[in-house]
Amino acid sequence: METFDQIIAFLENLIWNTPAAFPAMVAILLAFGIYITFRLGFIQIRRFGHGLKVVTGFYDDPDDEGDINHFQALTTALSATVGIGNIAGVALAIHYGGPGALFWMWVTAVLGMAIKFTEVTLAQEYRSTNEDGTVSGGPMYYIERGLGSNWKWLAIAFAISAAICAFLTGNAVQANTVADVMQSDFQIPLWITGLVTASLVAAVILGGIKRIGKVTSKLVPFMGVIYVLGALVILILNYDAILPSLGMIVSYAFNPQAGALGVGAGTLIFTLSYGVQRGIFSNEAGQGSAPIAHSAAKTDEPVREGVVALLEPFIDTLVICTMTGLVIVSTGAWDAQHKSQIDLNTDSFSYEISEQATNGDPVLYFSNGIPENGKIMHYRSPTDTLFTDSQYSQSFTGRIELTDPDNDGTYSVSGAYTEDGTEVATFYSGVVQNGAPLTSAAFEKGLAPLFPGGGYLVTFAVLLFAISTSISWSYYGDRAAQYLFGFESIFWYRLVFVGMHFLGAVATLTTIWAFGDVMLGLMAFFNIFALFLLSGKAYRITKAYFSKDHETPDS
Repeated sequence: METFDQIIAFLENLIWNTPAAFPAMVAILLAFGIYITFRLGFIQIRRFGHGLKVVTGFYDDPDDEGDINHFQALTTALSATVGIGNIAGVALAIHYGGPGALFWMWVTAVLGMAIKFTEVTLAQEYRSTNEDGTVSGGPMYYIERGLGSNWKWLAIAFAISAAICAFLTGNAVQANTVADVMQSDFQIPLWITGLVTASLVAAVILGGIKRIGKVTSKLVPFMGVIYVLGALVILILNYDAILPSLGMIVSYAFNPQAGALGVGAGTLIFTLSYGVQRGIFSNEAGQGSAPIAHSAAKTDEPVREGVVALLEPFIDTLVICTMTGLVIVSTGAWDAQHKSQIDLNTDSFSYEISEQATNGDPVLYFSNGIPENGKIMHYRSPTDTLFTDSQYSQSFTGRIELTDPDNDGTYSVSGAYTEDGTEVATFYSGVVQNGAPLTSAAFEKGLAPLFPGGGYLVTFAVLLFAISTSISWSYYGDRAAQYLFGFESIFWYRLVFVGMHFLGAVATLTTIWAFGDVMLGLMAFFNIFALFLLSGKAYRITKAYFSKDHETPDS
């Protein structure tokens, strides 16, 4: 198991986290985005209005082949992309890359619009009709049918990656995130949250794509509006900080500066890389997942669904991620310490020792909450004064004993004691936040003038976003299972998917999360390779479609 963990960690780092340069997958996706944008003549700009016209139902024909209408296809795909990445991903990009990372997320979104158009248009062109009259499509179909049977091995490789990724990143990790948040905020046991969310997911996905489409067409607009309205209220309250925040985002994109508390690396390569990487994770352009959902849309014109799909990165990244980023920057939450209950045994904490006890064991000594011989770091930033009560009135004087089992300078806490030897289990301090807690802290701070507890809006959004993501990824996974094992495998895949959702809620997922990221990277690699080979076909389909008159629904 240790060897497996090491292999997964190596692959994850190779694909997504290569230091001092663009991660491999980021570079590939960015390069293809630039290429296809120019080849299609900036279609994401020229045909944006046409996409809006299609999604409003102007061209809907219930007699067209397919299972759901254009709007339901859009919301099904959006329910997978609008999620944790919009809350935690933006905060992660800003923490490591600084405010300028948001600018590079915008760039990624614009390029991603062209990528989404291409992959969805091809998915519609090469989709297949099933025995029961439903349709299936996605990269595995346009690889085999578009490139020929000699490339079926690539289609199988994509389908395997998609099926595994749906179980893990699109399901277990989502359940784990919700369960962790509910336990942290409301002390609800993991198994109860897992049972509830697994039941909700099962009630939807066992009904197939038509039920999924009906649920997501209501859930996605609802949760998106609630979240965006909360962000808008904060920006209205901080209206005078919007333009300075936008100026900082653009300025720091090309001239990054580390924050006062060490937030942001202060180098262009990190700012650009984190922005691009988080943008890709957020809108999923090029990963090959969205084409599976859009394949089910009722239409006889592949390009019509392609122009609907190009709206996704716009909504996901240019609207929702921008709202999140502006709230984080305009409230000053990105480079501030926030009062929090802290668990010193989590991976986000690290320790620096300037001197050790005489017996050789590493020990941090504290006086009035301040370390005397080292530092406690939270996401690379030092913590504030350490307290032992939630009222922040009793500062900690005593010692925190550390251990270094691997003798590599990486410490963990073995115990914490006051001067009289009383063990301390819980601490409170001001810390620089990251991920969803940073977004929650920004909403808490931004909504404080109107009502306390604004951070719970983020908790509510995480709950809805994670459930909707699992719902949509179940469809992606069962189409991959169908391609690999036949139509009869779909029901069994869905049952196992629900079980995996519950398991994800109650299990520790460090390796599973990394394994899912590896599968996600492989999905994207296989898909982008096929898209490049089929880009000529996408160009010809697009040119033929727009050479017609499309002012009337039946043209």
